[in-house]
Amino acid sequence: MTKMNVESFNLDHTKVAAPYVRLAGVKEGANGDVIRKYDIRFKQPNKAYMEMPALHSIEHLMAENIRNHTDQVVDLSPMGCQTGFYLTMINHDDYEDVLAILEKTLQDVLNATEVPACNEVQCGWAANHSLEGAQELAKEMLAKRDEWAIVFREEQ
Repeated sequence: MTKMNVESFNLDHTKVAAPYVRLAGVKEGANGDVIRKYDIRFKQPNKAYMEMPALHSIEHLMAENIRNHTDQVVDLSPMGCQTGFYLTMINHDDYEDVLAILEKTLQDVLNATEVPACNEVQCGWAANHSLEGAQELAKEMLAKRDEWAIVFREEQ
């Protein structure tokens, strides 16, 4: 394969085993700040995907709640393939802490009683949400917490 500019396009999606959390990139700024991008994979690529209402709601819930656990989040964005999210953090290099922050955030999703910013003023598609779907995704991800650090697994 020809090396591509986008890191994830160079990842062999047939060899990964979701769920996992993987460091996908590191960039150093001109003033010494370091940005780390994590691939938070909920679903197995090309085998499963998150339904849009559930993905949309868990995005709102995670993006809002993760910032209660750290002030080093730059962005949390869904993947277009609907299999996961990218988490971008500044000046934070502790992978185990990233996993702990993610775990706390997913617990917040399970405890939520509503989706934040789920209205026409604050959201571009407010009718497309599912709190129950988001909570099911969080539950599935948390059930495999002990596997998050394992990106590649042997075929069973």
